[in-house]
Amino acid sequence: MPKMKTHRGAAKRFKVTGTGRIMRRKAFRSHLLEKKNSVKTRRLGRESEVVGGDKAQVKRMLGL
Repeated sequence: MPKMKTHRGAAKRFKVTGTGRIMRRKAFRSHLLEKKNSVKTRRLGRESEVVGGDKAQVKRMLGL
């Protein structure tokens, strides 16, 4: 059976930490930032963990 290929789009969007958690970028931080307040934009700048039903799907795309 051939090797499983990594989904290249997923590889660019997610990163795996040393402890095995999958981190992602938060939405709503790409444009129209002038009207969003500073607290919100700072909060959206932080990475967050992939949780719930999406985690299994992302793991599969990354070949984990």
